[in-house]
Amino acid sequence: MASTEHRFSTSDNQSRVRLRLLELVGAIEPWDDLERTHLDTATQWIAGGAPIYRVRKPDVPAMHLVSYFVVLDGTHGRLLLVAHRKAGLWLPAGGHVEPDEDPWAAVVRECQEELGIEAAASPITGPRPFFLTVTRTRGQGAHTDVSLWYVLNAEASAITSYDEGEFDALRWLTDEEVLGESAEVLDPHMHRFTQKLRHARAKGRQG
Repeated sequence: MASTEHRFSTSDNQSRVRLRLLELVGAIEPWDDLERTHLDTATQWIAGGAPIYRVRKPDVPAMHLVSYFVVLDGTHGRLLLVAHRKAGLWLPAGGHVEPDEDPWAAVVRECQEELGIEAAASPITGPRPFFLTVTRTRGQGAHTDVSLWYVLNAEASAITSYDEGEFDALRWLTDEEVLGESAEVLDPHMHRFTQKLRHARAKGRQG
């Protein structure tokens, strides 16, 4: 009897997790046709019952969930990017979501581990994802990341250290500077994210 109850309890918890993820994904307003396609892909993947979380580095399962967070210094209007050692690209900070971990909890955990600060959600978005991408990674152990992008607020002066095992350096860039960077050295969706965020910030100022 106990084993049956455990089985039902586990199944119910997994259903709640998937419903929560579907709620988060469904609340994201697509920026363009590509994001609309990625949202559809993510929705079908979550609802279809496929494994969601990475259980073995770097590529098991071959498609798994990531939480990115872009830190915005609102005072100076700059975004934080980190030079990721393995990817060889300038990316937002973030990491893989652990099994049954809420994506926002992953942001809180990774923000402390990687940047040494507490995660503070931007008033533009709150503690919900703002953007979603489905991306095939490069190099050895290539896999597909389904990435939820969050926006955090922090003054640049608050970040005095970073995880040197993960990153070579960090940079604060304005929207214009991000958009002026070659797409070859950035996350492949960084330009689109920046355009979407700039539009949301302008809309908020007008409101």
